[in-house]
Amino acid sequence: MSLERSRVSMQIVKACETSFWFDSWSSLGCIIEKLGERGYIDLGIPKTATVGEVMAMQRRRHHRTGLLNQIEEEITKQRMCNIAGERDIALWKGEKDSYRNKFVTSETWRQIRNAKPEMEGYKGVWFSHSTPKYSFITCSAVTCYVEAIKQLACEILDLTAEGLRLPPHTFSKLIRAVDSDSVLRLNHYPSSNQFLSGAKVSDMSVSLPRVGFGEHTDPQILTVLRSNRVGGLQVAFPDGRWVSVSPDPSTFCVNVGDLLQVMTNGRFLSVRHRAVTTGHASRLSMAYFAGPSVHAKIGPIPGIITAAEQPRLYRTFTWADYKKFAYSLSLGDNRLDIFRSCVDEHDELGF
Repeated sequence: MSLERSRVSMQIVKACETSFWFDSWSSLGCIIEKLGERGYIDLGIPKTATVGEVMAMQRRRHHRTGLLNQIEEEITKQRMCNIAGERDIALWKGEKDSYRNKFVTSETWRQIRNAKPEMEGYKGVWFSHSTPKYSFITCSAVTCYVEAIKQLACEILDLTAEGLRLPPHTFSKLIRAVDSDSVLRLNHYPSSNQFLSGAKVSDMSVSLPRVGFGEHTDPQILTVLRSNRVGGLQVAFPDGRWVSVSPDPSTFCVNVGDLLQVMTNGRFLSVRHRAVTTGHASRLSMAYFAGPSVHAKIGPIPGIITAAEQPRLYRTFTWADYKKFAYSLSLGDNRLDIFRSCVDEHDELGF
């Protein structure tokens, strides 16, 4: 592996992990600056621990020092924020141009899922009333774009595997499979002004400027997103803040999905994010959700699990099982709890 490739792979790993000791993940700032190296012993938390790993620990500690207890309170606060954080309010357009705050995931899934691994070109794009003269060009362009984005996602996953000292195709082979369950979705978020024009709102208590796509994580392995010059994407920080991502049509935004969190045994955390609308323009985006075959078995990679420092956090399941469960929940629910390894590996999943 070249030095440049090695540097990029390590940057990817570093970007996906928040250090408990060296990053400012809470209102207390950098923990190592507060406690010094003695803190590793006082708190019983390894120097290399990430925030995600500490959140997964079973901690019920009371210390003699006020500062140590403050840190324990921040850990508890962050854990509760991750489990039951404040929910977004979002409106979804239904029949007869009415709006409601319930998102029907099953209907959306039926619209975006690709039931066949391969489709003939002339069936790839269709219109209800007429077929434009050059529709085949649109179909060809979309096909080429999907293939290019798939290759980009595979390259990112290969670099990720190398950074974790795993075989290079550990993750990418799941989406290179012929029957991989990947999806390209086109999103249009009308401006707040456009929404207010003639819309029938069923719940007038809803805060209109927040209309968009409510907070959630993506259930797949990886998401590659591209948008126009209109902002709206926000990601959640560990301390509960929402931070806007600057729009740039020439760049891609890459989100870790739930399955990658499981396969890295919690080292990489799936990104909780949302889309909010602006008052001046509509937002357009294209999201490629890189998913495995529905029959693929997903679980922590053995090379990442160590009995002492990093025990197994998740059980093994198929993508079909997880997808069925994920789309039965509300948009912002935490889906991974039921798949934690504290449940007996031989028990039936309750869904």
